[in-house]
Amino acid sequence: MDVQSDEFRQAQAQIWSQAFCFTTAASLKCAVKLGIPDAIDNHGKAITLSDLTNALPIHRSKAPYIPRLMRILAKNGFFSEEKLDGETETLYSLTALSRLLLKKEPLNLRGIVLTMVDPAQIKAWESLSDWYQNEDSTAFEKAHGKNFWDYSSEHMEHAEFFNEAMASDSQLISKLLVEEYKFLFEGLTSLVDVGGGTGTIAKAIAKSFPKLKCTVFDLPHVVANLESTENLEFVAGDMFEKIPSANAIFLKWILHDWNDEECVKILKSCKRAIPEKEKGGKVIIIDMVMYSNKEDDNAVKTQISMDMAMLVNYAAKERSEKEWALLFNEAGFSGYKIHTKLDFTRSLIEIYP
Repeated sequence: MDVQSDEFRQAQAQIWSQAFCFTTAASLKCAVKLGIPDAIDNHGKAITLSDLTNALPIHRSKAPYIPRLMRILAKNGFFSEEKLDGETETLYSLTALSRLLLKKEPLNLRGIVLTMVDPAQIKAWESLSDWYQNEDSTAFEKAHGKNFWDYSSEHMEHAEFFNEAMASDSQLISKLLVEEYKFLFEGLTSLVDVGGGTGTIAKAIAKSFPKLKCTVFDLPHVVANLESTENLEFVAGDMFEKIPSANAIFLKWILHDWNDEECVKILKSCKRAIPEKEKGGKVIIIDMVMYSNKEDDNAVKTQISMDMAMLVNYAAKERSEKEWALLFNEAGFSGYKIHTKLDFTRSLIEIYP
């Protein structure tokens, strides 16, 4: 390759850029842990570097390095920066991105940031090449000697980041379901939310549909001591063995954690729990349909990245419509309907017995 050619220089630039992409994620994590978005928000208006520095929980010797952190974050759209006429200092403001990192924002993505750049995750990714060369079940297990769930149960900080991310996501899904997808629940008398955790989504559905009996079905340690209400109950069990009977089964971000064989087992368990299609039986799935938003490059990149995360953590995957259809058919379902663009990466799928 001609070292003076544009092709060579562009290739160099892209490789350098990709090799350094971790710097943005690490800088973003630093901003979240230092509370930079919250400090700017609490200020009530655009903030100078000196005021921002004084508001942060940093050692005073590190104050001269805050401008460099803010520069990379502003370059990537997390903050806006401007210098007004006559002003000597740059002013920083929140953007749509950093508003999603505020502690007070119910739908914040702080947990996602802290989870994805957690040292446990980084170590798992570092083990990916080794995983390809041996028989370990997952790269995460190669790195830590135990699977993702066992590790989380023993390392509370890692679990807290993950739980924060899932709690915020459940708030988002709850809002979308009861405002945009109410038609899914019309005519139903019972619904089981499999893997519903503390019941954030089921509670929202139960509140919107008082005549609908909602059941949160999860592992015993998850639902222990959670109180049932008039049309919401918590039941312990194993989705691979038996799921409580209902008109509809709800699976949010469950199947992408499992390989195809395990997914078929879960889907067959769902099918045994619901009535025939003519009697309203169905399974409602929230998960990714790969390349469903082909026109949105950010969405596609996120889907591909999430697919790799499933590989690293669980040796599982995100699926295309064709791959979903094969699973549904193997599990004995007669048909399905995909509602694309639930949010910018995920879809909502109805499957029928």
